[in-house]
Amino acid sequence: MSTLLLWLHVGFAIFTIGPVTAATMAAPRLIRTKNVPALQNIARLTRIYSIGSLGVFVFGLVLGIVMGGGVLGKWYMTASMTLFIVAAALLVLIDRDLRAAVHALSSEDPVDDAKVQNGRIAAISGVVSVIWLVILFLMIVPT
Repeated sequence: MSTLLLWLHVGFAIFTIGPVTAATMAAPRLIRTKNVPALQNIARLTRIYSIGSLGVFVFGLVLGIVMGGGVLGKWYMTASMTLFIVAAALLVLIDRDLRAAVHALSSEDPVDDAKVQNGRIAAISGVVSVIWLVILFLMIVPT
């Protein structure tokens, strides 16, 4: 049972966190080039993969419960889960800014060119990427 849960945990990490990171990192370039259809696709991909990435958390939590032995009480597990929740909250902010950028670029107002959203998305997606790397470090090194 724990092998299946570990497989699902790692599978969700590979197939959701990688794509959501790539999508959020591509968004600022699309905003600068004002490519609204591609930005709409990136916004949709970000939303889908962000929701899918919750599977990483769920299967990791269930795996920790099944393994027993107080593994969820380890400091690195607590830190990883906390960082994951922070990253998930930041992905919600990125989704909000992506929707605002699509709306701004789709409007007829030439003044609103989504520069504010561009900067926020770039900064937050960089922070989220670093959080993913810290979580990866915490899941491999302390054990």
